Amino acid sequence: MHPSVHGLRVLLLPALLAMAACGGAKAPAVAGVEAADGTALPFTVTPVHAFKEPWAMAFLPDGRLLVTEKAGHLQLFDLKTGTATEIHGVPQVDYGGQGGFGDVVLHPDFANNRVLYLSYAEAGQGDTRGAAVARATLALDAAGGGTLQDLKVIWRQVPKVEGRGHYGHRMAFDRTGKLWISSSERQKFDPAQDMASNLGKIVRLNDDGSVPADNPFASQGGVAAQVWSLGHRNVLGLAFDAQGRLWAQEMGPKGGDELNLVERGANYGYPIVSNGDHYDGRDIPDHPTRPEFAAPKITWNPVISPAGLLIYSGSQFPDWKGNAFIGGLSSHSLVRITFDGGNAHEAARYDMGQRIREVEQGPDGALWLLEDGEDGSDGRLLKLTPAA
Repeated sequence: MHPSVHGLRVLLLPALLAMAACGGAKAPAVAGVEAADGTALPFTVTPVHAFKEPWAMAFLPDGRLLVTEKAGHLQLFDLKTGTATEIHGVPQVDYGGQGGFGDVVLHPDFANNRVLYLSYAEAGQGDTRGAAVARATLALDAAGGGTLQDLKVIWRQVPKVEGRGHYGHRMAFDRTGKLWISSSERQKFDPAQDMASNLGKIVRLNDDGSVPADNPFASQGGVAAQVWSLGHRNVLGLAFDAQGRLWAQEMGPKGGDELNLVERGANYGYPIVSNGDHYDGRDIPDHPTRPEFAAPKITWNPVISPAGLLIYSGSQFPDWKGNAFIGGLSSHSLVRITFDGGNAHEAARYDMGQRIREVEQGPDGALWLLEDGEDGSDGRLLKLTPAA
């Protein structure tokens, strides 16, 4: 386990906290951003807007921002005017617990085809539900709003189960145009090892939802053909590095949060192994006891509760190019990761004072965060720029 860097804290002035919570016009940059020991932090934090329980965001080519709100709303936010307009035609979500609207990503050729992808919790028969991914075309109007057209569900978790936790449903496109989706194990443990289910897996699809013929388990057919890797618990971040390698972070059980390098056909061991234990105190054997399972590159205990993953490629923070950033929920943090080939290390941890749900890179290379807005409350959109 790699040691964490502690003691960094963002000190937000109470008046600015109140201003940002109102969700009104853009607030000024936060004054007095400093570490607990009084030294300056490497960024300035600007609260920009407040959303209702936001979960994910994606920048459009024109600089506007799409933000999903967990209860089932998709907002189009104009950074120039500070106004948010709801996009219509979204799918109905099963809201509750950890479920609702999830991720939003753009097709690699969005500038030409206007296609985007949404993930969300979908109701099933009886008291069941599961994650789904829909593809749609975004039609914007002159008034600054828009509608989703030709919406079609292209992927579902199988089977739908009871409960409202561990959907995962993060998405990312690779450089070849393949769509990757994290499918968490819905707090059911064993499906992560069952190839008759796509729970507890990372899946790889074509952009239309069909299965690539070169997937590692394609010959098995069924949902197994979708699977790239298995043995995952609750994957809440996917990102490709400059070398095209896929990294995923996932929440462990009691202890044992992980950052994994995702490799073709690999089994990451859950629930057979984990560097954490069950919440009821029962032991789970650690990764070194079963070397046939792929081991994480970083584990955290105490946990950070990772949510959102970005590998930075911008120019505003040149020293951080190629670093990863992970939002922390229970840790109220932004965690910076450095890489050494296929290895990874925690380089710094910045205490943001709130649960951080999402991390994105803006068109100008700024870092953007979404606070969690837990239990229906407001979560602020924060812009991070280099400290003056």
